[in-house]
Amino acid sequence: MTALNTGRQIGKTLKNAARLRTIVGVFAKHGFHQVAEKVKLGKFIIERLNTNSDIESLSMAERMRISFEELGPTFVKLGQLLATRPDLVPEEYVNEFEKLHDRVQSLSFEVIEGVLKEEFGNALYQKFESIDPEPLGSASIAQVHRARLATGEHVVIKVQRPGIIQKINDDLNVLYLLAELIVTYIPEARPYNPVGIVDEYFRTLEFETNFVVEANNIRRFQENFKGHEDIKIPKVYLDYTTERVLVMEALPGIPLSQEGALLQENIDPNEVIRRGLRAYLKMVFEDGLFHGDLHAGNFFVLPQNQIGLIDFGVVGRLNTRTQGAIANMLLALSKEDYERLAYEYVDLAPFTDRVNIDIFAKDLRELIAPYFGLTLRNVNLGKILMKSSGIAARHHLQVPTDLMLFFKSIVSIEGMGRKINKDFDFLLYSLEFAGELAKTQYGPQRVMNDMTQMARESKAFLNSLPRQLNFFLRKINSPDHAFRLKVGEIKELKRSVESSSNLLFLGVIIAALILSASFIFVHNTESHIAGMPTMSFIGYLIAVVLGMIAFLNYIRKP
Repeated sequence: MTALNTGRQIGKTLKNAARLRTIVGVFAKHGFHQVAEKVKLGKFIIERLNTNSDIESLSMAERMRISFEELGPTFVKLGQLLATRPDLVPEEYVNEFEKLHDRVQSLSFEVIEGVLKEEFGNALYQKFESIDPEPLGSASIAQVHRARLATGEHVVIKVQRPGIIQKINDDLNVLYLLAELIVTYIPEARPYNPVGIVDEYFRTLEFETNFVVEANNIRRFQENFKGHEDIKIPKVYLDYTTERVLVMEALPGIPLSQEGALLQENIDPNEVIRRGLRAYLKMVFEDGLFHGDLHAGNFFVLPQNQIGLIDFGVVGRLNTRTQGAIANMLLALSKEDYERLAYEYVDLAPFTDRVNIDIFAKDLRELIAPYFGLTLRNVNLGKILMKSSGIAARHHLQVPTDLMLFFKSIVSIEGMGRKINKDFDFLLYSLEFAGELAKTQYGPQRVMNDMTQMARESKAFLNSLPRQLNFFLRKINSPDHAFRLKVGEIKELKRSVESSSNLLFLGVIIAALILSASFIFVHNTESHIAGMPTMSFIGYLIAVVLGMIAFLNYIRKP
């Protein structure tokens, strides 16, 4: 099989000019021909926007969304990623990209069977007693079928679409090339970091297209929920799993996306959402590993109000610092403490001295305050938090990717809450967990862990300090060493030095004239002008004139 190529190395050499021509042509057809010409790709334009076309009346964001739909799965998934990043793209584009859906035609069973035979060879039907030819679901990367193992267990098989890796590589190759060209030729696009967007997209696809990674994610979630009988994580069959095929236990319930999920016997809808939310908040605040795509199709309702979760291709990872920041953000929202919320963003983002906390907090207040106290019927907290990340970006703060994934997952959680309880309030439910986390942060065990970590770091620092000091001293004593001075206004410095030098030069000349004139005055008793020797008078006069010039230059100095 062909694995995804490594990062932005893809864009260094164009490997598929035909695909580039297709992509540029589609964008040009939908009104982006000027952008193509600006980045020196005009020769690839096949068709321009027809001025009589209905598409001319659409906004640029709508045209971009239509272009992505026409270009297929790779661009649809890119648009879906951008829909979760209001800190990177303008709001009107986010709203359009939210409309993108992963619509693909299901493959025939013969094609799927061909992939399975490539992975398992002649042992395919020794491992599987039967495979249902009708797919359970079909997406851009994989197709899912029910099956029965030779040992009798009912399973589902997730099979990667043949050729999808090569298609993704071709598209990523072009995307990296386009991103580099946009950065080079369109300076106004640089703040949106086009190459960084493609980098993030590549990392997402790298994990989604490797089913061994997903299998390991499932295994970790099973360990985290061991002993939680109300949560069911499907068993994964590692011996049957490859990079292109994932085999896992078939859950006996019904996904929440189906109408009959909450109509099953002995099902309490409020208990279902309570258990599901507790499971999600446990992932976020206790485990630091959460499901990044927990929509209704991946949330199963099992008998006795048990919850089942599937599809662990996208997960978020949170360190202790980010977990605490999220808890503090939720507490700040509940108390309308916008300054505290602003500081949490600042603490999580890479350091910058360009942010003004007071103005940032004011902008957050203007966004959030009008919605305070309203229920889910009126507002979606996840979308508000995603919009707040856009404000953070405008204040020069780089929002961590996993924090954005958390905000996006809240949108999905609230969507499921709306299906069960129209007035479901995520913030109200989550504050209990945020409060518990705040308590555990100062509990005896946590304090002991922090002190142990501090002791380890202090010991490492003290151990390395002599070496670092020795290295520093050797460096500054080196004959080749020179301190570097960065001066932002070097021209201003040069002008100041020149002005000071001129004044100093005039001062020396004036002093010399005064001394010479005084010497002549003392030793020459003849008086010719104003009672003093002529040469003395001329020397003093010149000194006065130069002194006035020096004074005028000084007061005119910027």
